[in-house]
Amino acid sequence: MSFDPVSVRPRFPSLSISDAGKRRIYFDNPAGTQVPESVAEAVSDCLLKTNANVGGYFASSVEAGEVIDSARSAMADFLNAPSEDEIVFGQNMTTLTFHMARSIGRLFKPGDEIVVSRMDHDANVWPWVMLARDLGLVVRWLPFDVGSFEFAPDGIDKVLTDRTRLVCIGGASNLTGTINDVQQICAKAAAAGALTYVDAVQSAPHIATDVQSIGCDFLVCSAYKFFGPHQGILWGRGETLDRLEPYKVRPAAESGPERFETGTQSHEGFAGITAAVDYFASIGECFGTTDADRWAGLSGRRLHVHNALDALFEYELSLAEHLVRGLAAIEGVTVQGITAPSAMRRRVPTVSFTHDRLAPSEIAQYLASQNIFVWSGHNYAVELAGSLGLLESGGVVRVGPVHYNTHGEIDELLSSLTALFNR
Repeated sequence: MSFDPVSVRPRFPSLSISDAGKRRIYFDNPAGTQVPESVAEAVSDCLLKTNANVGGYFASSVEAGEVIDSARSAMADFLNAPSEDEIVFGQNMTTLTFHMARSIGRLFKPGDEIVVSRMDHDANVWPWVMLARDLGLVVRWLPFDVGSFEFAPDGIDKVLTDRTRLVCIGGASNLTGTINDVQQICAKAAAAGALTYVDAVQSAPHIATDVQSIGCDFLVCSAYKFFGPHQGILWGRGETLDRLEPYKVRPAAESGPERFETGTQSHEGFAGITAAVDYFASIGECFGTTDADRWAGLSGRRLHVHNALDALFEYELSLAEHLVRGLAAIEGVTVQGITAPSAMRRRVPTVSFTHDRLAPSEIAQYLASQNIFVWSGHNYAVELAGSLGLLESGGVVRVGPVHYNTHGEIDELLSSLTALFNR
């Protein structure tokens, strides 16, 4: 059965909100998605019923510990992690990366090299550049082809050396939507003896994630990008985590993922994460089809979640194709990303564009007046926007449909853009 957004839209209360008689159309999803009611209820229940710190003998403290354990189990299923003890929580991906960089950096010595990408969000660039500055490391840059919006197949080979200690790469671009072959990059990095740190913030909402198949050492994502609360998640390979010295206070845990989680965590965020993963599982049960070859060995919630993301990818592909075709038909518009029909499966539905006359901020402001929500600017993809020559001109307009969006909403966007450009 193919996915139908009509079946899930009622589960998102925010989709029914109107402002001054105009219904909201959410295309700002790459910066943060709306949440199903079940996520909001889980957050509320945690705050009202299990609002305590962990480690006590009383009921609410015990139940708070169960909330945390449930979230680790849920994210292990979501990422197909070997163990829930490899799941580390933090405030967000950026904060987690800055925090973990400090521990990872203790493995390096002056002159060692870190590879970062010109395509990535700055959260997977600048923490490592700053680390290199502080420790006397060398930063090597992985460029991308500004014509294809992809890395060259041999691009990683040209930057790896016998001094490479860490390769940092994004699963998908938050500006162009390009899906990167992180499995190949991680394999080549591992063969060179380097660790790998994958930013899956933009890929996790759209692509079934399997850390065992990817072969990375670390993978980070943010729940609020996949219909959950504002919460960051890091998966770390068990043996790699064991090599790291956590920066923590003395009374904190000496073992397990808790040793990397500074201070009291957002238990309500953990409750929301579990509900978000369960939401995906419910979609997989309704619309997913078991692929014995693709997900061999998976069962239960883990299988349902991965089947769900496969089904949603196909629907979101149709949204991206419709959006790209519509934008390409508007005079003066340039899509800054993959547009070839034969290559559309190598991108997520995040689509950015520029106009030859109007600035991105002007376009975004006009769409906001129509209650169509988009973002403009570099969207923290500083190196990418600079490589495209768009940093000084205001960046791009970014439109990010997800599975609760419809083709009809895209038509409304295209109609509004046509009206604006014809004024």
